[in-house]
Amino acid sequence: MNFLAHAYLSFGQEEILVGNMAADFVKGKEMQRYHGAVKIGILLHREIDSFTDSHPLVRAGQSYLRPRFRHYSTVITDIFFDYFLGKNWGRYSTIPLESFVAHTYEILDRHLDQLPTRFGEMFYWMKSQNWLYHYRTIDGMRKSLSGLSRRTTFDSKMDEAPEVLLEKEAEFEVIFFAFFQELETFTRQKLLELQQIHGHY
Repeated sequence: MNFLAHAYLSFGQEEILVGNMAADFVKGKEMQRYHGAVKIGILLHREIDSFTDSHPLVRAGQSYLRPRFRHYSTVITDIFFDYFLGKNWGRYSTIPLESFVAHTYEILDRHLDQLPTRFGEMFYWMKSQNWLYHYRTIDGMRKSLSGLSRRTTFDSKMDEAPEVLLEKEAEFEVIFFAFFQELETFTRQKLLELQQIHGHY
């Protein structure tokens, strides 16, 4: 899943959100630096990604993308799912998306000193360009995928992915609604399990 989904799937718990958002930047022995709820957030992020990557509905969505985008289809579906989450935000939260996003940025700002430098560098662009809010539009998603495409070593063609979404939006949306319901149930249960194992904070 992508950043907006990971923020939402932290369920309003500040330090869980910090770990959940920064997890991809914590590698190997760096994990030893983190304790308490931030560590649980990192572990939760990894559980979310494993559940997502192995889910048959997600793989069904990727089947539309794989012939053209190959292994980049995983990244593209993550962005697509943030688009559908943002677009349908009122279905999942009573907090307006703009308020949720602003609060997420405030939390991450407060914890930047304890997070990897590479996360801080990425977060500067996330906040200044307001990625989390703009994922909800085709144009915002297009800018995100174009930026990712420029940073890949090979010709990923990710900048072309929004056109596929426009062609298959109804199919992708059905997949998203069914999958995200399962993902939210899984994540709530997994968070409880991790808190029981590592302690509540």
